[in-house]
Amino acid sequence: MAKQPQPRAVAVTSSAAPSTSTGGSYASAFMPPPSPSDGDLLRALHRLARDLSTAETPAPFLRAAFASVSRRARLLAAAFDDLLLCAPAGDLLPRSASLCLREVLLVLQRFKAVVADCAARSRTLLLLQSDETDAELRDLHHDLATLLDLLPVVDLGLADDVMDILALASRQCRRCASGADAEAEPALKAAVLSLIDEIEREIVPGRERLEEILEEVGINDPASCGDEIESLEREIGDRASERWTGAMIALVGLLRYAKCVLFSATPCPADSKADDAGVDDGGESPAPPMDLRCPISLDLMRDPVVAASGQTYDRESIGRWFGSGKSTCPKTGQVLANLDLVPNKSLKNLISKWCRENGVAMEVCEASKSEQAQAVAANKAALEVARMTASFLVKKLSVTFSPDAASRVVHEIRLLSKSGSDNRAFVGEAGAVPMLVPLLYSEDAGLQLNAVTALLNLSILEANKKRIMHADGAVEAVTHIMAYGTSWRAKENAAAAVLSLASVHTYRRRLGRNASVVEKLVHLARTGPTSTKKDALAALLSLAGERENVGRLVDAGVAEAALSAISDEETAAAVLAALAKRGGAEAIVNIEGAVARLVAEMRRGTEWARESATAALVLLCRRMGTRAVSQVMAVPGVEWAIWELMGSGTDRARRKAASLGRICRRWAAASAADGERGAECPASSVEPPAMMAS
Repeated sequence: MAKQPQPRAVAVTSSAAPSTSTGGSYASAFMPPPSPSDGDLLRALHRLARDLSTAETPAPFLRAAFASVSRRARLLAAAFDDLLLCAPAGDLLPRSASLCLREVLLVLQRFKAVVADCAARSRTLLLLQSDETDAELRDLHHDLATLLDLLPVVDLGLADDVMDILALASRQCRRCASGADAEAEPALKAAVLSLIDEIEREIVPGRERLEEILEEVGINDPASCGDEIESLEREIGDRASERWTGAMIALVGLLRYAKCVLFSATPCPADSKADDAGVDDGGESPAPPMDLRCPISLDLMRDPVVAASGQTYDRESIGRWFGSGKSTCPKTGQVLANLDLVPNKSLKNLISKWCRENGVAMEVCEASKSEQAQAVAANKAALEVARMTASFLVKKLSVTFSPDAASRVVHEIRLLSKSGSDNRAFVGEAGAVPMLVPLLYSEDAGLQLNAVTALLNLSILEANKKRIMHADGAVEAVTHIMAYGTSWRAKENAAAAVLSLASVHTYRRRLGRNASVVEKLVHLARTGPTSTKKDALAALLSLAGERENVGRLVDAGVAEAALSAISDEETAAAVLAALAKRGGAEAIVNIEGAVARLVAEMRRGTEWARESATAALVLLCRRMGTRAVSQVMAVPGVEWAIWELMGSGTDRARRKAASLGRICRRWAAASAADGERGAECPASSVEPPAMMAS
């Protein structure tokens, strides 16, 4: 038998003969599956070589390496084609040749794995990891050359020209293994790392140099630049390379800067219209498939995780389920062995793909956002390039007059301010807020949406809240969009901006005093689609947190609006509870059917809605006494609803349900005692002591 190849090539011979070192029955349980026949082996080799010969180059700087692999594969495909035609009868090859070709098959499979891995990675990560990729390819070429040298071509009866082909392939593999065909990516990699170093030293990269480097990387238009940013961000989140994470974060910022500086004259990419995709005057985004929805919330999953039962849920929803004290699977009802959650990355990739194809914004889970934000904050190059990008965009916006050009610039401001407090700070410090305010009145739908969304993103930062509230006409402009926005998404984001601004105590009072703001929010809560209604009610809930606002909110019809939405939106019950707590109880009780609808929500709503509805009922009973309790007791089945919530609700819901039960029992006892006293005390004047208990 011919001498076996180096250990680096996976040995097949060790598994070809049965082991004698252990007992027969024990060894047979761990024997590998039967090897393919020699005919199948040759066909697999031919197919693999043909696939490798047509593999596409994932990046320009890898063109030489992939061309080299392709040339060797074409030579081997021709040789294997001849072997298939000249194979001995019965598909039987000489044993030494069969074993050697099985080793070749493993090497070609490793080649294919490298090619597939490169195709799945971003170009810039490929460049950063080019040394590792080159080393792996050299090792594979060395293994292949060794195997081709060991192949007993004479025993196979090959023609002279076929033996020449195999000899040529072996020589070329040796040449590649020695590094003689090394290409220019080390110089390109050094140029990219040098660029990052200069940015850390606050040196603004030159336009021509930046364009030249990106051209060599294969990024030459806004679409490829946007795809590269998206791929890099995904790889950072997946921790694709711990060694290069810092450089990858810096490159994301550099690519955003390049996208603005080099490709600003090109129309906005398709994702600039993502917020409006599928949204018309009727106003809903495309409905996600049921397989992509959380079984608990029925909403599109943002961070899918697998529970111990094997069922997949959104992390936030299943977290709330476990947080309420439950240890069962919501879908199957089985008791879980543990509460561990495993990320479902394959489903998350499917969700990301669906979002991209349907123009739906894909939110990142809070944990990933926090980790990435911390990494960016610790990366000086990323911070400096973000500052450069913000300054460039704001300056460009100040000299842009065309709505189309302004929309492209504002779109980039919106993307930059979407994540990271540092980015928002840089954009705010550069003076973006006063320039965005007039654009809220634009009749161009895309420009208006980009402007209000950028303002919303900026408002997340505390310092920017102050800038917005002190900017001339900013609140009025946001109110204008809530009333006359060109799309429901723009109106929704304007309401969300009010919610964000109202998180500051003094601004909450100021917004609550603005009758126009309250009026427009109430209108959206009444007439908007689900997502718009949700943001409007959330903003009203925030305003209701200030006692002095409650009277104005009640006068504006907030209680009626919340009741009209109570079966569709869980925030509505929380709004009613907030009003009842701070002086709006009488207004709620005076609305016909209000108490009955709260009881119905206590029965059938989500966990938070049931909790809020119960809290509202307790507050109404304590504030309004008999008027409220008699309405509660008049609802059929209310005792059962209270008892059920005491057994299955959240901790707070159980406490509130117990309080409501005590109030109702004491009222019933007082009413019974009053009936015995007869005319001594009119029933309508009875005020059970429990009504006044805290």
